[in-house]
Amino acid sequence: MEYVIVVEGKNDKSKLRRVLDDGVAIFCTFGTPGTDQLEKLRREVGDRDVFIFTDNDSSGKRIRGMLRDVFPDAEHIYTRRGYAGVEHTPEEYLIQQLEKAGLDAHIVYPAPDPASMWNKDEF
Repeated sequence: MEYVIVVEGKNDKSKLRRVLDDGVAIFCTFGTPGTDQLEKLRREVGDRDVFIFTDNDSSGKRIRGMLRDVFPDAEHIYTRRGYAGVEHTPEEYLIQQLEKAGLDAHIVYPAPDPASMWNKDEF
C-alpha cells in the first residue's frame, strides 16, 4: 500500500522526512492552497492513501477543512495543542502519532543515545 502525507510547508515536510522513510510521499500545500493547487495535488496523489497533518492553529484547521473536501477518505494526524506547528513538534511525539496512524513500517527510529547504553556498575 502506498501512502501520502499532506502538510502545510516545506519545514513540516523536512521534519517528517527525518522520521519517515522514502516509502511515504510528503506533499506541501505551501500555505492556504487555491483551487488550481488543490486540483494539482489531487492528481499527484492519485489513488494512494492520504494522511492530512496540518498545524493545530486557525490556518491549519482551515487548510485541513479544504483538504478534507478534496480527500474525504483521508486519515487525520494531529499535533498537540501548544506545539508551534508540525515543524516544532518533538520527534518523539511525531513518532507516536505516526505509530497511531499505522505507519510503523515506515518510521525511521532515532539511534539510541550511547550514554544511555552503559551502566556504571559494569565497570
